[in-house]
Amino acid sequence: MIPFTYYSPTRFIFGNGSVCKVGQQAKAYGATNVLVVYGSFHAERSGLLKKVVDSLALEGIKVLTLGGVKANPVDSLVYKGVQVCKENHIDFILALGGGSVIDTAKGIAMGALDDGELWDFYSRKRMPQKALPVAVVLTIPAAGSEGSGNSVLTQESTLLKRSATGECIRPRFSILDPELTFSLPLYQTACGIVDMMAHIFERYFTKVTSVDLTDEMCEGVLRSIIKAGSTIRDYWNNPNSVEMKEARASLMWAGTVAHVDILGVGREGDWSVHALEHEMSALYDVAHGAGLAITYPHWMRYQMKFKQERFDQLAERVFGVKDGMEGIQKLSDFWTSLGMPTRLSQIPGFKESDIFVMAKKAKRNRPGELGNFHPLNDDQVVEVYRSMI
Repeated sequence: MIPFTYYSPTRFIFGNGSVCKVGQQAKAYGATNVLVVYGSFHAERSGLLKKVVDSLALEGIKVLTLGGVKANPVDSLVYKGVQVCKENHIDFILALGGGSVIDTAKGIAMGALDDGELWDFYSRKRMPQKALPVAVVLTIPAAGSEGSGNSVLTQESTLLKRSATGECIRPRFSILDPELTFSLPLYQTACGIVDMMAHIFERYFTKVTSVDLTDEMCEGVLRSIIKAGSTIRDYWNNPNSVEMKEARASLMWAGTVAHVDILGVGREGDWSVHALEHEMSALYDVAHGAGLAITYPHWMRYQMKFKQERFDQLAERVFGVKDGMEGIQKLSDFWTSLGMPTRLSQIPGFKESDIFVMAKKAKRNRPGELGNFHPLNDDQVVEVYRSMI
């Protein structure tokens, strides 16, 4: 285990009905003029947006709204939000949605207090030092952005998908109300399951030794996600059952635990699969979880020849089989049972020639190397992409 400093200041308010506490919490954190950022019209039609706005207004807080965030969020809406904040003296950002909405809100929060080029933070030319306070009402368990200091955006002009990092964009508080997830379609639920499992895998596959404690923690959360996901799949036609509601609640907290980095302390994560998938979702606008479902099993099979013992351990402790390759197949089968794709050829618009475009644009950890577990050189990046066809 390597030395670490762990700091996670976000206050998590978990439980059915907790969305009604958003106004009280925002006031406690000094909010007086809030921009609520949200995604689709579902927030409006379902009455959730009104419920949130009313809760804020009840505490005497002024509210403006900005909708239209889409999956794989882009920088143009962030620039619009920054302008709204500056023109209206916004002092607090509330994200109402899933990872795309939260990442957009974080981008707005950074830009609102900065006079430079916002994309500098995503290209890592600069690191953000200040931002408007951000809070979250989570509706889609997946990205873990409700507890992280990260924001991922696609730059529309280049189709580069990159992340910005800073403690200043870590949410002040996050409302985790499982009831808000009860109406999620199976496809979105499945994408979230893949995403949170991928966050664990990125930490699990490490070269650092003597990490038994966090190994066991990672494996335990993975088993819980698989159990909850299987329950949701099996009880899909009985959405009001106790089993379904308990599984939804378990899944919501698992998504947060997977990415708040308590599972990554003392380890060096890999993060190559996220880099490979980011180019996929930037180019084809495929859902991030669906892209990860394609990428991870193929990356695992490629890595088996270099680090088999780690895959054998995962197979035995999480999937109950001895052989690493069999464990990878069980993982892929689980995701397929939830309706996830397994190959690039299943993505509308995919062309084999795009492999070289994605391979070139994928963000390297170091020149000519992608990832930390067993770094891929430039030729190997192309090989892994080819294995996904």
